Parts: sequence; C-alpha cells; structure tokens
Amino acid sequence: MQRFSALQLHHYLETNQPRLIDVREPWEFEICHIQDSELLPMGQVPSNLSLFQESAEYVIICHHGIRSRQVIHFLAYHGIENTINLDGGVDAWARQVDINMAVYY
Repeated sequence: MQRFSALQLHHYLETNQPRLIDVREPWEFEICHIQDSELLPMGQVPSNLSLFQESAEYVIICHHGIRSRQVIHFLAYHGIENTINLDGGVDAWARQVDINMAVYY
C-alpha cells in the first residue's frame, strides 16, 4: 500500500491512470466525488474481489481515509497489493485540490 496526500495524488494523476474506487455510501458519493472515480461501497468489496484483477493499480477513496485504509488492509489480506490510499479522503481533496467541490460532515 502506498499513501498519497490529496496534492500528491493530484500530481500523480497527471501522468498515471490508476483506477479510482470510492468506497463510501451512495448518498456520500452523490454529494461529491473525484472525477472518474467509481462507486463501490465498502460492504460490497468482498463480493467484488475480481474487480481488483482488472487494472494495474487502484486508488481507494473514502471521506477521510479511514474506511479506504481498512479496505486496503482487506485487499492485502487477499493478495491485492497494488493500492494507494488517499490520506484525508475526498475531504482533503476538496480542501486542497478542488476547492469548488462540496464538503460534508
């Protein structure tokens, strides 16, 4: 697992194309999400492990970086190591990268 701040991820995405997986709930995703991210709520990850064989690299995203880190530990337990955690989650992204993005508490 790698860990990127919002600014690090922003710069990384300029030259790399990892798959962006948002593990929040649908209502959270509706409020705000990073462009091109795909919604896969945390509770659905175990039944969708095959998804993590489709791309070379994944960025796992949540609200503050806690749920995403838990998902990454679960994925690592199942042998999936090609992951990046967005530390601070979409909240950090909204405050540091896309200041027009909605935030919620």
